[in-house]
Amino acid sequence: MSTTHEPDVEAPETEAAETDAPEVNQAAAGRRWRWPYGWRRTAAVAAIVLLLLGGGGFGYAAHRLTDPAATDNRALTDTEATNRVVGDVSNALGKIFAYTPQDTESTERAARDLLDGAAADQYQALFGQIRQRVAEQQLTLTTRVVRAGVVRLTADRARLLVFLDQTAQRKGAAATSAAAQLSVTARLDGDHWRITDLKAR
Repeated sequence: MSTTHEPDVEAPETEAAETDAPEVNQAAAGRRWRWPYGWRRTAAVAAIVLLLLGGGGFGYAAHRLTDPAATDNRALTDTEATNRVVGDVSNALGKIFAYTPQDTESTERAARDLLDGAAADQYQALFGQIRQRVAEQQLTLTTRVVRAGVVRLTADRARLLVFLDQTAQRKGAAATSAAAQLSVTARLDGDHWRITDLKAR
């Protein structure tokens, strides 16, 4: 693992009701992220939080970087480029995994601008399934990147590990927080990094 980015953002103050805590589906390990069903899962997991936060992900990635095959990895030598991809990906995740009952159009617009390839196709299909539910159940979601690190970086491709905190709330109910770890693949498009693949870890 090379550069690690920790946004200087205060953690949201939330009151998590025990009865609304999301159940973790251990059998889903290794699958791609998917929108959950039911308001509690929609609110708590909110697109991608299906797995427990894995504590060893960054350590494993750092170990891989000691391999001789990683000598051409720009994440080891180019701090500016590494910080740039971390910033673009963190910004994108915060936008595509956020919505309010009054505004899901901004979320979809951000996804069209910031996602590409398989990530864009899957996101649009799955978000369409919950759009109506967000309005009907008055769901609000915010997502904050708490830690992101670049595993590998070339001139136009990047792989990252990202830790997220998400806070979701249904109108009239207590807010619920959840954490997630994502493996993200991104591609440089002009002067901006776009996410091409997302996997829950």
